[in-house]
Amino acid sequence: MADFDFDLFVIGAGSGGVRASRIAASHGARVAIAEEHRVGGTCVIRGCVPKKLLVYGAHFAEDLADAKRFGWNTEGATFDWHVLRDNVAAEVNRLEGLYGQTLGNNHVEIFRERAIVSGPNSVKLVSGREITAAHILVATGAWPSVPDIPGAGHGITSNEVFSLPELPKRAVIAGGGYIANEFAGIFNELGVDVSLVTHGDRVLRSYDAEIVDRLVEISTHKGIDFRFNFRFESITKQDDGSLLIKSEDGVEIETDLLLWAIGRTPHSKALGLEEVGVELSKDGSIKVSDDSRTNMPSIYAVGDVTNRVQLTPVAIREGHAFADTVFGNNPRTVGYDSIPTAVFSNPPIASVGLTEAEARKKLADVKVYKSDFRAMKNVLADRNERAIYKMVVAGADEKVVGLHLIGPDSGEILQAAAIAVKAGLNKQDFDDTVALHPSMAEELVLLK
Repeated sequence: MADFDFDLFVIGAGSGGVRASRIAASHGARVAIAEEHRVGGTCVIRGCVPKKLLVYGAHFAEDLADAKRFGWNTEGATFDWHVLRDNVAAEVNRLEGLYGQTLGNNHVEIFRERAIVSGPNSVKLVSGREITAAHILVATGAWPSVPDIPGAGHGITSNEVFSLPELPKRAVIAGGGYIANEFAGIFNELGVDVSLVTHGDRVLRSYDAEIVDRLVEISTHKGIDFRFNFRFESITKQDDGSLLIKSEDGVEIETDLLLWAIGRTPHSKALGLEEVGVELSKDGSIKVSDDSRTNMPSIYAVGDVTNRVQLTPVAIREGHAFADTVFGNNPRTVGYDSIPTAVFSNPPIASVGLTEAEARKKLADVKVYKSDFRAMKNVLADRNERAIYKMVVAGADEKVVGLHLIGPDSGEILQAAAIAVKAGLNKQDFDDTVALHPSMAEELVLLK
């Protein structure tokens, strides 16, 4: 590898690329990384981190309302979008600096410019410099999808939503996935009139239907307008700056903001991949084997650009496994079963394993245990919002094959419980665990 400028050149300094770079360098590799936008990638700069901070900020609306029932006088409380927006941006800047510092501390050379693959062992920077590397890792992530319809450019995506100059009075959010539902909850709590429109007949298709139905019920009660089976025909900007959205069946919606949240496309265009012979799928994702290797032996890919599972922790695991395999003499692959996920909607959803429908289709002797309850805080707050904790088991030994929650702090609660599902524990193991009282989490060991 001494014949090359670097042992590893990484394109894309997001979660997967940064982890791969750091671990490879810790194994003694000479590593460089190129990033054309900002170090940190989608999650840190324009994704899960700033979005979760907005979720926290938005939730104060309900907390302030509930506080009166707990004896607090909150009269005169006001909200300033600019303060929240700017503080979130400052935190993102801080984290970006830490990511760059981490790479520097591990002696990873950073090129803050675009790079493309120019050969099996070479990359070309936009400045014109050509660099050779024994191994190339593509970790460029994914990009928000925008439909090809008239006026689609009048909308924005999750890339731009964090820097809105002002909060809109009305917002239409297009999509049925986690990004759409999360921003619907955020905007609604901040006082925006929200419509969530989707071309299908339900949202969050990968989640348990009963849990999703409860979210739609609660969200509708909170004021979010769901429009199912809605197919866009055109978007027109009107004289007053508002947008007029028309559907194929003649329905019209006026709004001040349109947010496209209809999915993310692997960010593989114009990277030189096809020119050097790297195979891509129809959706643009890079085809890789279990060890993240492409059909070119020296070129690898991890994270959302491979479209295996578009989640930050998965990209990190893939980047780490790649570095250990190639540079650490410790071959590893990533397991994609029992990955816990969460939707930070209002209230949040968390899930791991098979849904009830999936279990009944794939397994025999399926049984469901469930608790439908009001959290203690909601009771005193006089908030008629019910949580559901659902356990799906299979077989005579009642092995737990799925856990599905909706309610306050579901994501925090599920993380530990997901270990039990991954480990293949049974319902009896939960029953044998003493409850932590009083807590919402205790419902998991009291299910009947």
